Amino acid sequence: MIFVGGSVVDPSETRSSPSQAGDLLMALWEHPVLVSSSHSFKAIPERKFSVSEQAGSEGSSQSKCVYVFQREYATVDPELVDLVGTDEATTCVGIVIRNRKSGMISVAHMDSPTVVDGGLTQMLSLVHNHGFDAELDVHLIGGFDDSSPKQASHKTRSKRQEKWDGYSLPLCIKIIDALWRSRENFHIQTLCVLGHNTRRDSEGNGYPIFNGFLAETSTGRILPASFDRTTRCPEEIVRRIRVSVSYEDPSWDGRLLETYDTRTDQFKIAPCTWTMRQLHIAMTLQHLSDSEILQTCSTSPSAEAPDFLDNIRRCWDYLIHRPDWRETFPMKQPRVFKRTAGGWARCTQGSSINHPARVDYLVLLLGINFAKGKFDLLGRCTRYSHSD
Repeated sequence: MIFVGGSVVDPSETRSSPSQAGDLLMALWEHPVLVSSSHSFKAIPERKFSVSEQAGSEGSSQSKCVYVFQREYATVDPELVDLVGTDEATTCVGIVIRNRKSGMISVAHMDSPTVVDGGLTQMLSLVHNHGFDAELDVHLIGGFDDSSPKQASHKTRSKRQEKWDGYSLPLCIKIIDALWRSRENFHIQTLCVLGHNTRRDSEGNGYPIFNGFLAETSTGRILPASFDRTTRCPEEIVRRIRVSVSYEDPSWDGRLLETYDTRTDQFKIAPCTWTMRQLHIAMTLQHLSDSEILQTCSTSPSAEAPDFLDNIRRCWDYLIHRPDWRETFPMKQPRVFKRTAGGWARCTQGSSINHPARVDYLVLLLGINFAKGKFDLLGRCTRYSHSD
């Protein structure tokens, strides 16, 4: 059930169809309360979050922060964590759900309609504490108007819904549909998505205004934010790789990637496997030009951040040098990190296995017949881009 400004939205409907969910999204997008909240959100200066910024801030200790990558989620306890956030979103949508009574907050970086239902269940498992009468505040940020300028020129709602292509709209519709059908009471506080999160250049091309945000756990306040490499931790590269390889790992079908343990305030980066096919794709794509990589591996080539190409090449380099996933996840166990005064430190697992020699994998790879054009895993439909 969805509430805006304290009033329930369309209480007569108990089930929704795709067309009804689209109508509901447009109604919410145009709701005066949510239009006003989007304007207020956009008026807040973006916070640039970095280790150096934290070190130079007032106070004797750094804020305890949890960072969420694409297709991840984290539920945090305000008694253990000060800030939780995500960025690098273009066609993705960031979701914040906060329990008004307990203060528990869950943040997810949704990149596909296929993970919305399962992901929402994961987020709610610790937020509502099995109480369906909990009052939950919701913030949706991201997903710009990535339609073509010609299609974006349609003014009426019906034509916009019929003509609006791209990745962002279907994802937003699915999220609203899932919230509407849920038994919980969701109070939407921010809906800075699609046109509310879009700026255009002189040729009408769209770009996101904001790519990320921070949630202050003590107050529930949400503010625009961006992170640098020093704060996208721990295990930046391994977590980026999980985004792409999880599409061919059936254990993650329809689910967000498990990353953070709420009760212990530890990162427990759940294992993901990769195959020789994925390694071959990485070896093939690394030879493409910058423009070809953008067109092949991003859902929004013109809207990517300056470090997109470097990030994706570092991921390919990791896969090429570690073709056996068991080197990264011995015995298919998570990589565990505990918080320290200076950041995060890996906890030793106390076990190991003998890995097949890397050369055996490379020899095997040379014998694989690779189907031309099968770049889906790291390509557009997988939304590998940390942006989406």
